[in-house]
Amino acid sequence: MEIRKQRTLTPKAKVEDANLGFGQIFTDHMFTMEYDQENGWHNAAIVPYAPIELDPSAMVLHYGQAVFEGQKAYFGGEKRILLFRAEMNAARLNRSSERICIPPINEADQIQAVRELVAFDSDWMPRSPGTSLYVRPFIIATQPHLGVKPSSTYLYTIILSPVGSYYKNGMSPVRIRIEDDFVRSVRGAAGFTKASANYAISLKGQVNAMGIGFDQVLWLDGVERRYIEEVGTSNAFFLVDGQLITPELNGSILPGITRDSVINLARSWGMTVTERRIDVKELFELSRQGKLEEAFATGTAAVISPVGVLSWEDQSVTVNNGQIGAVTQKLYDTLTGIQTGHLQDDFGWVTEILL
Repeated sequence: MEIRKQRTLTPKAKVEDANLGFGQIFTDHMFTMEYDQENGWHNAAIVPYAPIELDPSAMVLHYGQAVFEGQKAYFGGEKRILLFRAEMNAARLNRSSERICIPPINEADQIQAVRELVAFDSDWMPRSPGTSLYVRPFIIATQPHLGVKPSSTYLYTIILSPVGSYYKNGMSPVRIRIEDDFVRSVRGAAGFTKASANYAISLKGQVNAMGIGFDQVLWLDGVERRYIEEVGTSNAFFLVDGQLITPELNGSILPGITRDSVINLARSWGMTVTERRIDVKELFELSRQGKLEEAFATGTAAVISPVGVLSWEDQSVTVNNGQIGAVTQKLYDTLTGIQTGHLQDDFGWVTEILL
């Protein structure tokens, strides 16, 4: 794929690593590519970061035809940047697109676009421990039209954001409220995708949980309202009698890339990892029996989020005395070590960008 490149004439001031926050600062450039039915995906370019101009009748604004991905680039030493499992992000973007009738983008082209944009804005790469360059590819429907049908034109964009640690006060276990009123998705819908609408639907439960003192919400299945699905926008894991258990992928749960990495890593250590349905009543019974040893959520932004408290209806349990468990900590340390190049990558997960 040939990519036209245009460097900005007004570069932004850089921000010190200690002041980055998460998802608030953006680099000087972005990648764009357009789609129409005559030319397919075309006009690939790296251009100065700028607002996107849309017709008021652009279909994304009315019918929500939009998907996105989230991945990170890590400082791997002088003249070396590392991407983590980039091929899985590219494949998942196409799965999300297929579900809501967006034309696929060649996966090699997606990875090339990320690599070249990251290299082009490499001076924005933070270097302090716990920092990274967050990569956000997204696709939106741009056809000016009112009517429920797939758009005939699209815009594919990638933006970059230098980010600090996801945890403001260290990796402290979070308090989780189990949602039993609203649902995030059901089998047959788009819960297995990163369609933007999924995240709008999840906001109400999250806001309600945070309004009564919790950090995040845990979703139950949308049919029987009894089986655990996701923690916010992350996958859930539970350590029970030395074995890891996580909800099975059933069509309404996102196949997380960090989820897959945790499963493979734990199994490489000889741990038993089971993917199955987990009844919320079973989970609380396991806690009463003293068998629920650790709980955590996985996702690109935080990597691993330890869970300290689970609350459901009038019941509440504290996991591992509200402390980070040894397995949770080991998984976090190992994954971040591989991602940053400090530990050997025995899985072939890391892609190098040499500057």
